[in-house]
Amino acid sequence: MSKSYYLETFGCQMNVVDSEWMESLLRAAGYTAVAAARHADVVILNTCSVRDKAQRKVYGHLGSFKPYKQRNPAMIIAVGGCVAQQEGERLLRDVPHVDIVFGTHNVHKLPQLIAAVAAGGGQQCAVEHYPGSRRLRHFPRRDHSGAVSRFVTIMQGCDNFCSYCVVPYVRGREVSRASGEIIAEVSELVDNGVKEITLLGQNVNSYARKGDADISFAELLGRLHAINGLERLRFTSSHPKDVDDELIDCFASLNKLCPHLHLALQSGSDRVLHAMNRGYDSSRYLDIIARLRQRCAHIRFTTDLIVGFPGESEADFLATIAVIKQVRFADAYTFLYSPRPYTAALKLADDVTAAEKQRRFDHLLQVQGEISAAVWGGDLGQTQQVLVEGPSPRTPGKLFGRSAYNRIIHFDAGDVTPGQLLPVRVEQVLRNSHLGRVVALARSDKE
Repeated sequence: MSKSYYLETFGCQMNVVDSEWMESLLRAAGYTAVAAARHADVVILNTCSVRDKAQRKVYGHLGSFKPYKQRNPAMIIAVGGCVAQQEGERLLRDVPHVDIVFGTHNVHKLPQLIAAVAAGGGQQCAVEHYPGSRRLRHFPRRDHSGAVSRFVTIMQGCDNFCSYCVVPYVRGREVSRASGEIIAEVSELVDNGVKEITLLGQNVNSYARKGDADISFAELLGRLHAINGLERLRFTSSHPKDVDDELIDCFASLNKLCPHLHLALQSGSDRVLHAMNRGYDSSRYLDIIARLRQRCAHIRFTTDLIVGFPGESEADFLATIAVIKQVRFADAYTFLYSPRPYTAALKLADDVTAAEKQRRFDHLLQVQGEISAAVWGGDLGQTQQVLVEGPSPRTPGKLFGRSAYNRIIHFDAGDVTPGQLLPVRVEQVLRNSHLGRVVALARSDKE
């Protein structure tokens, strides 16, 4: 009799990669995916705790699964990811219908933990993350999915300890993966049809800086760039304090490296940046932007911003607005500050009222929205190279792909297949995507 699983993922790309890994492990153990939790033998939530709202959403979902468990006591409910790592056994006590809690460094144990529960072993908890170790036992690897774009993890954890961020406590200390292992995985993916790779880590541009890998991040980019068949290379996330000249030069010298960089600003106020323990000031950030634009004039930037950090004054907030207007980000992911466990900011008075946070948040969204509309609006009538990913989930009968700027473009389906790079003229600019038309096929696609 076949066994089934339902998996839901919250959070960042690192969680997406971990979920792909979980699915590979479950398929190898004989499980098949189902579309609804109520039909599954095993229900898994891969969770995020970077914001309080995300954590509360997890608990809400777990509550909705309780009736399924009551109807089917054999159902196994597992919680992985950052909330699992943060809460550990407390989660098993607070939500007794949960059977398994497994942390961010224990994904590889999932089949064993399920088997232990199924055999009558009771609740299981695995949240070791080997604090301080520079030799991580397991990096995620996934099955070939047929996708033309894939994530590849090059490092895990973080040593920055920004005062608002729980990541070092739930992902562990920074550990880089051996370059040979990364290059081998990318080569294998490319041999199986992958055209675009996004390198992942909490702070990819500090790769190897702790002496746990043999080459620098820029050197790694160069070696991956040389792989025949790879068309595009991206990376995320980056910390401004670790952007150096060697990395900046990559945007000029590596034509497969997409001209888009996600570089978290968080605040434009030097006082707030210091309180956040970010390791740079606004002048340093703006200098990085200027040097990147000098080396790659058409590069576009996206960022993360926090509104209402403890002690943020109106002047601090307006300093953020000023930097936004100067940089002109293509997009910004903006969050209201929320206290997180273990962090240094937890000791600070959360003295910006909820109403004031919301006012600033709305104002920032308005300013950034106008900038984003102008940046993406500039694409109208332009022809951009689009990597075809498959049928459009938005518009039946169309295909979709992404531009070098990571913008989704929907276009009329023709005699093309996923993995092709096509010139597409942008004919309509929507809020979160473009509509376009293929204007010609590249010579390599005609032959």
